Amino acid sequence: MKFISWNIDSLNAALTSDSPRAILSRNVLNTIIEYDPEIIALQETKLSSNGPTKKHVRILEDLFPNYDFVWNTSEEPARKGYAGTMFLYKKHLKPSVSFPVIGAPCTMDSEGRIITLEFDHFYLTQVYTPNAGEKLNRLEDRQNWDIKYADYLASLDKEKHVIATGDFNVAHREIDLANPQSNRGTAGFTDEERQGFTNLLVKGFVDTFRYVHGDVTGVYTWWAQRAKTSKINNSGWRIDYWLVSEEVAEKVIKSEMIDSGPRQDHTPILLEIDL
Repeated sequence: MKFISWNIDSLNAALTSDSPRAILSRNVLNTIIEYDPEIIALQETKLSSNGPTKKHVRILEDLFPNYDFVWNTSEEPARKGYAGTMFLYKKHLKPSVSFPVIGAPCTMDSEGRIITLEFDHFYLTQVYTPNAGEKLNRLEDRQNWDIKYADYLASLDKEKHVIATGDFNVAHREIDLANPQSNRGTAGFTDEERQGFTNLLVKGFVDTFRYVHGDVTGVYTWWAQRAKTSKINNSGWRIDYWLVSEEVAEKVIKSEMIDSGPRQDHTPILLEIDL
């Protein structure tokens, strides 16, 4: 099976805007379509609490005629038009869909951050992990989230094998970002966030990119938009992941990044696995 995950940074813009960035986003969507994956996971959709509009639905059905889709959006008391996730899956697939509440702090459980698809023999779940904030003002809540989320994945793993993906908002190791020294202690590369990801792996999950590619360097999933030359200079971070239960790691065929051209921010990530 072939799966693709992407932090799209506004589904509305990608579908309806004519800005230069939106055009680049649509080009990435077209690239994803060419891969013909069974399932597509999207994070940071930024839809309203009502989900996609009729216009969004029409465009999605035109772009992805062979897919059904489900979404999770940010609702009060959380901020409106914030965070959010969506799955698109081939119509012949008939998963059970859930929108887990994990007991996260603050408004995190209301921000549309997790969707889980249950199949006969495995779970496929995606996450948009909360950012610790520019001044680490949300770091304590983020640490709490990491504990709750790891416990949630472990609970799934007791029932069936797990495939988990999304924007985890952390570069786990120094080789997962271009400039570890200058970024040490910043959001996404604090000792606390890195330990949170380590604890997730300790619970029985495998970072499939490292499983396949070892300690290769210079391969990233995100380049800051604020720095105009970040992608040209490959000053990136690897913060998007495909994780699997240890028992099925050997079934992974590919775990790699998909070229998003000149568009900065996140690039899609691909997993091929023989289940």
